[in-house]
Amino acid sequence: MRRSPDRRRKSATPQRAAPSAQPLTLVVDALGAGGDGVATHEGVRHFVPLSLAGETVVAVPRARTAEGVVCDLKTVEIPSSERVVPFCPVYGRCGGCSLQHWADAPREAWKRERVATALGHRGFADSNVLPTRACPPDTRRRATLALTGKKLGFREASGHTVVAIDACPVLTPELSRLIRPLRDVLAPITDAATVAMTWTDAGADVVVRSDAELGWEAREVLGSFANAYDLARLAWDGGDGPVPMAVARTPAMNFGGVAVGFPAASFLQPSAEGEALLRDEVLAGLGAAVKVADLFSGLGTFALPIAARGAAVFAADADGAAVRALQAAVTANRLGNTVTVAARDLFRDPLTAAELDAFDAVVFDPPRAGAQAQAREIAASGVGLVVAVSCNPASFARDARLLVDGGFILERVVPVDQFPTTAHLELVAILRR
Repeated sequence: MRRSPDRRRKSATPQRAAPSAQPLTLVVDALGAGGDGVATHEGVRHFVPLSLAGETVVAVPRARTAEGVVCDLKTVEIPSSERVVPFCPVYGRCGGCSLQHWADAPREAWKRERVATALGHRGFADSNVLPTRACPPDTRRRATLALTGKKLGFREASGHTVVAIDACPVLTPELSRLIRPLRDVLAPITDAATVAMTWTDAGADVVVRSDAELGWEAREVLGSFANAYDLARLAWDGGDGPVPMAVARTPAMNFGGVAVGFPAASFLQPSAEGEALLRDEVLAGLGAAVKVADLFSGLGTFALPIAARGAAVFAADADGAAVRALQAAVTANRLGNTVTVAARDLFRDPLTAAELDAFDAVVFDPPRAGAQAQAREIAASGVGLVVAVSCNPASFARDARLLVDGGFILERVVPVDQFPTTAHLELVAILRR
């Protein structure tokens, strides 16, 4: 996955006039792709967050869209046997999690079914989709919080209001412990900010984005805070990019035994456990491939472990900071004969079929939009093996259809759940000619 899921559920279409706000008693038929319960009332679909299939609920209509009526859950009259007690005290108000009320086994089965359904819409049978592999719920190593006034937390599920929190049980303990002191130090400095926190191999990397002007006193306060809480780096972004306020240690991540500098607020797989699951599936899928193109490569999450096994890797990405960091690591570790790094916008300028013919295999891990243009070129090339990583089953299914129509066979798909308390998931797929 290349982007974090939005923490505020949004309708895919513009909202129409709000329906009557009279409470309705509904029977939930199923869960939609976003994890909301779906019920039919007077021939119209009603979407009820925080509900489960089979439940009888009372819900209040809030807005009408082209897909149906969006509701707020009021009460659960008849709960599902799969419902469990959420472990977070602000669950239901905070928009960060949407499925804490669901037991693990049925939730993971549903996530597998999401992948199978997306593939089915593109003409694939679901027999190639393996069971979901899930991460523990308290392993998130990155998060972006919002500060409004004296409140620091995540935004509510159906609006812009910040739900104040002192800790977050889905984050690593190291990041969770920073939330309250960050609020206390930032509230006197700015009324509004976003706070990106990442737990790197060197410790916490924190980037504050705010329009507030920083005087010398505020800079000294931030520096003292960073020192007191042993942050690896604290940066302030006033709109022109992050500027370090304090750097105790240069943040870095280790991929395949190589330390790569971590540019402030860069993309990173949301958990170390999830990264390991994805990496191991990618390596297993590649087998003995010796010339590999790693497209949408980022900081080298897959490229460097692939190279560590002896393959020659071409790594390409449009993120300039990530490309520079990866190139610096390749140079510092004298890997230039093994890893070639390129800055390239693979949406507008995908590797051509002729360029791809130089490789035994291709790995790609695009953002949610998928890799449609690149998939077309792969399908037209002579490459015999593709390992696809995706955070969007629908765009993956579209890209897989292009590859299969070009002669590939979809061997297997492994759903990987790095966000067990949400509807989000990743997957790794193996396609071979």
